[in-house]
Amino acid sequence: MMVILWSLGISAQVSLDSGNRDAQYVKTIVGRSQKIVGQLAMRDDAAKENVLHIIANRYFLLNDIHDGYRQEMDRLKQDASVDPSEKKRRQAALQDNRDARLYQHHFEFEAGLSRYLTDKQIEQVKDGLTYGVVGVTYKAYADMIPTLKDTEKVQIMAWLKEAREFAMDAGDSKAKHAWFGKYKGRINNWLSKRGYDLTKERQAWQQRIEARKKN
Repeated sequence: MMVILWSLGISAQVSLDSGNRDAQYVKTIVGRSQKIVGQLAMRDDAAKENVLHIIANRYFLLNDIHDGYRQEMDRLKQDASVDPSEKKRRQAALQDNRDARLYQHHFEFEAGLSRYLTDKQIEQVKDGLTYGVVGVTYKAYADMIPTLKDTEKVQIMAWLKEAREFAMDAGDSKAKHAWFGKYKGRINNWLSKRGYDLTKERQAWQQRIEARKKN
């Protein structure tokens, strides 16, 4: 009974899903994952290794989903026997299937991390997977518009974190940044409707930045 409980507990070993993968690719992903884990200040070596494998396996899974989608799309585009209207329908179906798989696996990643990490550490992992764009962008908004109300700052942060959830599932850095770009557009429109002149705010911000450089 104790053996069964141990195997189900947080001490259970998480295997690295490296089978049938290119060795250099695995090395690259493990190295990328180690950089993220290195920021978490973990003391338990076994837990640290499990977190490393969870993150690396997440990279592997996303690559499998997106690469499989791209290959199927390429085959469909090159299939001259399929008429345009049917091809368009199948392309939409492939995209829906990809998105469904991403959604299916999205929440299991955080659930796996939560067995070993605090909420703050999970936030660090998410930021590591998305180049720290949330913090950088939030700081930029706060610096650009010093008169932002606390409630407005809360909303901006909420939207940036929502963008991060989508960016975490994206297939490459370009797609990750595209999600943040989409949400920054939403934030900008929202701020404009609230009476902020973003053009003037940016100009004044640039002037302050230049002044700081001189001091």
